[in-house]
Amino acid sequence: MARSGNVLITGAGRGIGLEFSRQYAEMGWRVHATCREPKSAHGLLTLPGEVTVHKLDVTHPKQLGHLVRELEGVPIDLLINNAGVIGPRDRSFGDLDYEAWEQLLGVNTLAPIRIAEAFIDNILASERKLIVSISSVYGSIGSNNDGGSYLYRSSKAALNATMRSLAIDLRDQEVTVVVLHPGWVRTDMGGPNASLLPEDSVAGMRALIDLLKPSQSGRFYRYDGAEIPW
Repeated sequence: MARSGNVLITGAGRGIGLEFSRQYAEMGWRVHATCREPKSAHGLLTLPGEVTVHKLDVTHPKQLGHLVRELEGVPIDLLINNAGVIGPRDRSFGDLDYEAWEQLLGVNTLAPIRIAEAFIDNILASERKLIVSISSVYGSIGSNNDGGSYLYRSSKAALNATMRSLAIDLRDQEVTVVVLHPGWVRTDMGGPNASLLPEDSVAGMRALIDLLKPSQSGRFYRYDGAEIPW
């Protein structure tokens, strides 16, 4: 049986983040779930179990500082950097939206490393010391055979690079850092035709997380445990 502990999940108001919160609460974990507008996160607010909802826009340093103070002294066994955006879908080479690109990098790339920096003392004080960031197969340079999607691909590839470096830098402190591809999931981002339900994607990722060892730090996995090339 998986051990319980404290988990901090960003972007938990809906979709994959909400399902992570539900499943970990069901397993007896103490869940600290963040979202931009807690008052409207009805699914999150009504979850059974030990779930505390915190306001956080991951691109807002002052809100992050407030959350750090709220969680001072709380060991975080598992940090799940889940918050992410896909950006404009209808732009191609010759018609790229650079302002949107900067915003995408702020959410998908800069926020996860900023949050890891902010909570590293909490993570080091825990038993499991896990940092998991939700990436995408679109961030795999080795798997890119289709081109396009410049904004989203680059933001996830950069996320992968930062987490690979973080895994190396925190190795001596026995922190395990991995990135996960959740699959094509039926959420607002994935759309109604996606092949996976959130509960199945999260169940697969949670099973992998439960078994993670320090020797696996710095790797990139699918939700079903298969390793993805960088």
